[in-house]
Formats: sequence, C-alpha cells, structure tokens
Amino acid sequence: MRSFASDNNSGVHPLVMEALNLANRDHAIGYGDDPWTVEAVKKVKEEFTSDCEPLFVFNGTGSNAIALQLATRPYNAILCAETAHIYVDECGAPARMTGCHVRPIATTDGKLTPELIRPHLKNFGEQHHSQPGAIYISQCTELGTIYTVEELKALTGLAHEYGLYVHMDGARLANACVALNATFKELTVDCGIDVLSFGGTKNGLMLGESVIVFNDALKAEARYIRKQSAQLASKLRYLSCQFTAYLTDELWKKNATHANKMAVDLYNGLVSIPGVSFTQKMESNQLFLTMPRKVIDKLLESYYFYFWNEPANEIRLVTSFDTTEADIQSFLAAVHAAI
Repeated sequence: MRSFASDNNSGVHPLVMEALNLANRDHAIGYGDDPWTVEAVKKVKEEFTSDCEPLFVFNGTGSNAIALQLATRPYNAILCAETAHIYVDECGAPARMTGCHVRPIATTDGKLTPELIRPHLKNFGEQHHSQPGAIYISQCTELGTIYTVEELKALTGLAHEYGLYVHMDGARLANACVALNATFKELTVDCGIDVLSFGGTKNGLMLGESVIVFNDALKAEARYIRKQSAQLASKLRYLSCQFTAYLTDELWKKNATHANKMAVDLYNGLVSIPGVSFTQKMESNQLFLTMPRKVIDKLLESYYFYFWNEPANEIRLVTSFDTTEADIQSFLAAVHAAI
C-alpha cells in the first residue's frame, strides 16, 4: 500500500543503504570511536559550524529529550506551541526526562511569536513557580508551516534577552531549507538557535537523529546526558554513516526538493475539487485539508493517511522523497471518483 500518512513510512534511500553496507564490512571500535562517525561529525560541522557538537542518537524523541535536558533544570518551564510534538506526540517523555513543566501556547498555524510568548515570561525569581527556561519550536511545524529567518531571529532575540535557550526540533528541517532556499546554517546557527534536533529519518535515512549543540554553555554535559538517556549506540557507526551519505552531494536537498514538489503537485490537483478545503497554508511536504466524510472513508479503503481533527473531517497528507507522480495521479483519480 502506498501511503500519504507520514514521511516516516517511506523507505531508505539507496545511497543511505549503500553507506550502511559499507559500514558493515569489518569490525570497528564501538561508541563512536570509528572512522564513519569521525567523517559524519566532519560533515555536520561543514554544514553548520566548525565549533558545534554533533551527537548521534537513535530517534527523534530521544534527541528532543536530550536537547531539552541540556537547556533546562527540573524547576524550569518549557514553552511550546499547543501542537508541539513534545507536548502531543511523545507520551510525555521530554517532561518526564527533564522534570520540567511543558507549557503549551495556543497558535493558529503552529508557529510561536514573541507576542504569544511574552505573557508567559513572568514569575522570574519567584520560588513558587516554574521558571521559564527554554522555548521549543519545530521546523517545519506540526501544521506544515515554516518559520522565516526573521521570525526565528525575533524568537531567539526575545529568549536570550530573558536568559532562555531555544531548542529547534528539525525533524523536517531539510524541507524548510528547500522551501526558503536557505542552508542549514542560515536557519539555525545564524538565527541564534542554541541546540538542534537534526532529523533525517523523514527524508531518506533508516533511523537515527543528531543532537547538534551550538551554544558553548550547553556542551560540557552533552555526552553524559546522551548516555544517561540511553541514546548512545554501541555500534554507533550504523547511525553516523547515514549522515555522511545524507550530507554528501546534497542528497538531503534532492530528497526534500522532491518531497516538496510532490506536495505542490498534490495540492494543485486537490485545491479545485468541490468539497475539498485546505485548513493550513501549504508550505512544505504536509497538507491539511477537509473533505466529505464519505469521500475520506472511500479513500481509506486504498490509501493510508491520518485524521488530524476527525470531528471536523480534517486529514493530513504527507509526501516523501520516494513519492512518485503515479502516486499523486492515482490518489487524485480516487478522490475524483469518490466525489
């Protein structure tokens, strides 16, 4: 079954699989003291900044939990959008592992703004209240929207003015970079992001993420937090070698460009169909829309995708690096038939 449920459902890019096979040819020292990890660290530093600290981990939830542990103490509050992955989809793992209060903020498009955050920057020094300690954002957001460079700088400027750190969940950072025609560095380091969860699983990797620490003040404890969080792989080369392939010859960009283009094609095919209405601006590889329930039910017989707000008949469709034109055309034909 071809799926529009999530880019997590896609396969592994052949070049990533090749890198895994090459890393599997012989023995290597464990826990990152291997040439594949050394090379991957070099690649990450070339893309972001030479003085960052990249730490390869198993998954996205783990990377978020590590990053937020670095940026907070248990008496802190973490500010995020009410749709944030750490608040909705991670079973409370970041809250459990940081000990922090995760404070959701209502948004219309999944994006935080200084105006939305300011009312929560209070009670500093008051021992009865959790102290604001970090701001969590995701790029792209859970609603498929994208922070611009100016929006990111406004957030980090406000955060740093009040002594807060900013953690970016970059599970779909590649899609945002393509949409804005920006580099990884331009959307992170140059915008003042303190720590990044750098994802690739949604864009052609088999598994694994990287916590990239930019702020010098957060580096000293990073490796200990990774180990204590059960995110240090003994055969780390199988995680790190994928990032070398991902960052070589802009594979990340080619994959994300294709995924975004497929989303545009899908949007263009759906937008004029009677009964179809989009609920969010289409900016990345995620589409949010409503259509009659009988149409949705008919499509679910052949396609797998998720409801976003079932009472409102709102669904989410996600394209991937391996989505084909045939996938798009067959889905559109199915919608027309069901309508």
